[in-house]
Amino acid sequence: MIIDTHCHLDDERYDNDIEAVLRNAKNSGVEKFIIPGADPKTLERAVALAETYESIYFAVGVHPYDAKNYDKSYLEKYVHHPKCVAVGECGLDYFRLPETDEAIAEEKRMQKEVFVDQILWAKELKKPLIVHVRESSADCLLLLEKYAGAEGGVLHCYNADESLLKLAKKNFYYGIGGVLTFKNARKLINVYSKIPEDRLLIETDAPYLTPHPHRGKRNEPSYTTFVANKMSELSNYSSSEVANMSTKNAQRLFGI
Repeated sequence: MIIDTHCHLDDERYDNDIEAVLRNAKNSGVEKFIIPGADPKTLERAVALAETYESIYFAVGVHPYDAKNYDKSYLEKYVHHPKCVAVGECGLDYFRLPETDEAIAEEKRMQKEVFVDQILWAKELKKPLIVHVRESSADCLLLLEKYAGAEGGVLHCYNADESLLKLAKKNFYYGIGGVLTFKNARKLINVYSKIPEDRLLIETDAPYLTPHPHRGKRNEPSYTTFVANKMSELSNYSSSEVANMSTKNAQRLFGI
């Protein structure tokens, strides 16, 4: 069995065929799904899916691109829901920044402020974090080392920065998705063997980052099998052993 620990099933691209997507996933051995709370506009949809399907769970949080729209009072309405298993997707993303130095500094300040608030909130709630790190490893590492609680979390779509591996000691896991199958994934492939086995998670980030050989198509949870196969290829484990190992890790982190 596989748990897709990061899939945006609340995205409008699944509105017309969610039943088929879940059926395809089950036929591929994917039994459970976690929807990260990236966009507050679709949070109610995520909650509705979790209440409709026993296999779906969700998280509450705000992606760094939407930091300016952070409304904790709105998120609080759902964070105590029995199927809310984490806080996030939160973090830092410095890939798209404003043009002036002043605007860049303000954007980074705002992202850090919102990220820290969610880290402390997760610590208070005793829930794990789902963390987004893009071109911001140093700042993310600093903030997580300083503020994160014992529950830890997952570095979603782990970016292969070896400095982040030290977070394994703070109960952080590493989300591995379709990027591992890309031809230009040399850095991630090289660092893969350094990730502790008990800290590996499988994810899709569906509908994004579709693995080879389906790049260019909408991603979906059934494609986790391609990730598991690539992880097997890079290790001494069969695909089923990789799947079982990552599932036990996900169950331990998220309590599902």
